[in-house]
Amino acid sequence: MKKNISILVLLASCFLLLGGCGYYFPSVYDGPTRTIYMPEWKNRTSKLGIDITLYKSLSRWFQQSEAVILTKDKPKADLILAGEIYYIDLPSIAWAGNTVTTDVKIKIGVRYVLKDLKTGQTLWEVPNEIWTEDYPAQTLSTTAENEALSIIIDDLSERIYIGTLNKIRKENRSKGTP
Repeated sequence: MKKNISILVLLASCFLLLGGCGYYFPSVYDGPTRTIYMPEWKNRTSKLGIDITLYKSLSRWFQQSEAVILTKDKPKADLILAGEIYYIDLPSIAWAGNTVTTDVKIKIGVRYVLKDLKTGQTLWEVPNEIWTEDYPAQTLSTTAENEALSIIIDDLSERIYIGTLNKIRKENRSKGTP
């Protein structure tokens, strides 16, 4: 009986190893190499340098994948990822029931698009997206504001990075590419 149980455990272990673990890592892309032209984002707000900060953050996220290459040379690219920051609200105030200020909200409005440069097909378009981040009203300062903006920019960059990889995977599947 013990021998049968040992054999069953061994067989089950083999099936698990052969079947893979089933984990999916959305931030990992290992398909065919894709080159993305990413011009600097347009900044339509009064916050100077926010476009450069976002561009650098996006670049750091895309460096995680060896199969996705960012370029400044449009003719060599397969795709274009372009966007703009069209709105910023620094700060607006949230009130508690007793009219005491509790949080300050920073809001950023963005729009972006991912297109296939060869076909002109739009793979992903987000025409209006608002991002907000709160910080305690007791810490009203440029440092707290910049930290909140940094959180928004990193979260936005992660969303765009993972979303771009998902759109590339989808495009690969539709073309029959692994």
